[in-house]
Amino acid sequence: MDTIFIKTHQPGAKYDKPHFFVLSKGLNSGKPQNEPFTNSFVLVFQTEEQKENVYWIAMSLWKTNFWHPFLKGSVIPFLSLYEFKKEFNPKATRLMREHELHHKNIQALKLLQEQEAHHAKNIHLINEIRNAILLRYRNK
Repeated sequence: MDTIFIKTHQPGAKYDKPHFFVLSKGLNSGKPQNEPFTNSFVLVFQTEEQKENVYWIAMSLWKTNFWHPFLKGSVIPFLSLYEFKKEFNPKATRLMREHELHHKNIQALKLLQEQEAHHAKNIHLINEIRNAILLRYRNK
């Protein structure tokens, strides 16, 4: 795996190469997203495929609370750039070595994310219909 370029994101900065952001402050530190956070790191890659592979590794680490032991600060916890680089690069490299299994896991995670979005949309529609029915009682 190529070296991942990681640095602190500066608001307003533009990146030409494929990239994503990782939240660095709060209890959700380590959360990856394609849109920038105010307090975040940016991970820049050479190819879109590399970005996609590493994004799902970052998502799995965040979902499993991997970063919680590395949080610092008493009022607002934060993840330091040094700790993030020190822990993320070796972990991502190790997980990428199992290439075939990694790709199967990514496909499964994408499918689950699509299903989750689909169910959330359905729940939203159900709530709208319920509210419409309940409003009929209010208007009588």
